[in-house]
Amino acid sequence: MKEIDFFKLQASGNDFILVDKGKFLKNKNKNYFSDFAKRYCPRKIGAGADGLLIVEAAKKDKFKMRIFNADGSEARMCGNGARCASLWSFYFSRRAPLSSQRAKLDTKAGVVETELIDKIKSGKNFVSARLKIKTTKPYGLKENIPLKVMGRKIKVNFINTGVPHAVIFVEGLDKLDLEKIGPAIRFHRQFQPQGANVDFVEQLAGDKIKIRTYERGVEAETLACGTGAVASAILFSLKKESRKNNALKRIKVETKGGEVLKVNFRLTKKQAEDLWLEGKAHCIYQGKLAAG
Repeated sequence: MKEIDFFKLQASGNDFILVDKGKFLKNKNKNYFSDFAKRYCPRKIGAGADGLLIVEAAKKDKFKMRIFNADGSEARMCGNGARCASLWSFYFSRRAPLSSQRAKLDTKAGVVETELIDKIKSGKNFVSARLKIKTTKPYGLKENIPLKVMGRKIKVNFINTGVPHAVIFVEGLDKLDLEKIGPAIRFHRQFQPQGANVDFVEQLAGDKIKIRTYERGVEAETLACGTGAVASAILFSLKKESRKNNALKRIKVETKGGEVLKVNFRLTKKQAEDLWLEGKAHCIYQGKLAAG
């Protein structure tokens, strides 16, 4: 039984196990990483995490990242996971420290640019920093989709920001029972076969919103969702604005975990471009897992 080094990281309360792909023994089982996530992500019986990040050094200051949810399914992108992987690449990869404060992550949703803004605190085995990532262009926008959910008619918006998101604007956000309504929308036939993450959004004041997210793959409400914050910010701006071409938007997104993420982008008539997600990421500890 081989021991394998891992890192435990979190961003906005979204937590991950991260492993350098080079640390794994060569394994021909195509489901190996999926099985690894299902084994170690469950809480109480594993290391405990919302997902598994597999990071691999590619070219200079460029890394490949794969994301596996706690249920073993693979996601194309994860905003908070990308910030965690970026933090690791700057401080703990075999190439650290990098030659600059910028790097790139090659994900299944496309290449994500990342920038280290500042280090907050650090020690031998931990570090916290503020980072921002430039996400891939969203697509598949649909607004005001009529759905019947749990006997009620509601209007849902949809956009793919690396992963699919159903976004619903509500009042009384804190009173919602996401464990009931979340799965009903997440598995709705409108979003099949891949399903969708579900974001409930309430405007606070000005350009600040608050969100709660029910995440597919985790199959529960999480403390934050980076791609959900981006999706919610875009749809909030489209709902609020007259869609003036090339308008610069700066949206603050308060998460369930309490952190306020910053989402900046340029808003066009039917698109958002130059998308940046900014927030903190933390490497909490390092350890070893049995990899057999």
